[in-house]
Amino acid sequence: MAAASILGDKNDAEVRIGQHRLRLTNLRKPFWPELGITKAGLIEYYLRISDALLPHLRDRAMVMKRYPNGWQGDFFFMKRAPQPRPGWIRTCAIDHGDDNIIDFPVIDDLPTLLWVINLGCIDLNQWYARCDDVDRPDYLHFDLDPVPGADWEQVLRAALFVREQLDGLRIPSYPKTTGSRGIHVYIPIVRGPTQKQVWPAGRILVDYNQNAWGRTLASVYSVRPRAEASVSTPITWEEVEAGVRIEDFTVFNVPERVEERGDLYAHSWRNRVVSAWSSSCEATTGTHPADRCGSRCRGAATRAGRHSAETRTRLRWCARRAAPGLGGARAWRAHRSCRARQRDHGA
Repeated sequence: MAAASILGDKNDAEVRIGQHRLRLTNLRKPFWPELGITKAGLIEYYLRISDALLPHLRDRAMVMKRYPNGWQGDFFFMKRAPQPRPGWIRTCAIDHGDDNIIDFPVIDDLPTLLWVINLGCIDLNQWYARCDDVDRPDYLHFDLDPVPGADWEQVLRAALFVREQLDGLRIPSYPKTTGSRGIHVYIPIVRGPTQKQVWPAGRILVDYNQNAWGRTLASVYSVRPRAEASVSTPITWEEVEAGVRIEDFTVFNVPERVEERGDLYAHSWRNRVVSAWSSSCEATTGTHPADRCGSRCRGAATRAGRHSAETRTRLRWCARRAAPGLGGARAWRAHRSCRARQRDHGA
């Protein structure tokens, strides 16, 4: 997979992207020797797919899975952004308890994307929640994998069954190949529930633990460490019905697919589901999203006696988030969370 058009034919190269300079190293190293894909070829793929990929990564902590010697070599996980690093790399500080605060890298732009890939990351594994409120995801997913004795057709049938059940609840869902063994079914949600509250209850393994706090999964358009250099690719339900295969999507054809069909996930975030435990006041009072952290929310809570016990609990929680007078860090966190939820609705 040639990358000379972008990176030249050198083993090391310095590139300038906007105001940032980035040094890329070991570009001739084979990452898929049998396919002729070098590290430069992997970088070239991410360059080509970056316009579709970056919106799905922005403002999310990234867990790095580094393959310094290609897809068949040893790998290791890395959470903390390594030093030394360029000063323009943004990080997301997440408290893991016992004063263990980890600064994860955040891929907001093309230079940071290439910096992460240059570290030997083949696939990209971002958090479910954004950095301004790392406990509250804005999507959940069903991870459908075949267990021993099951085949791919059973995975397809399981995915279609999940779609049917969600359709019955009027919940939009979006499939993609994992690029590895199964299918992911995404459900965008309005932020509000904590990570533990989005665990669904769990022949085909429905890996609900992948929704747990701190877990990640391969992003859309993420290359996977498999022999065919497959890519985790958004697909249509019609393609699932037609018997789509993991190996149908690789670094060789996914950029052209996106150029022809666009990003199939581009508009999925417009169809977020309001969870039963959403912190959104609109879920219980019908107020406009732009007002849910304001006076209407607080006023609704003062009238909570008219509602059920569960509704009163939700309303009071929302009021506490919106109430003035919080001091220090609590006030700042409440402000950021409310503003982030308003952004979810374009308010």
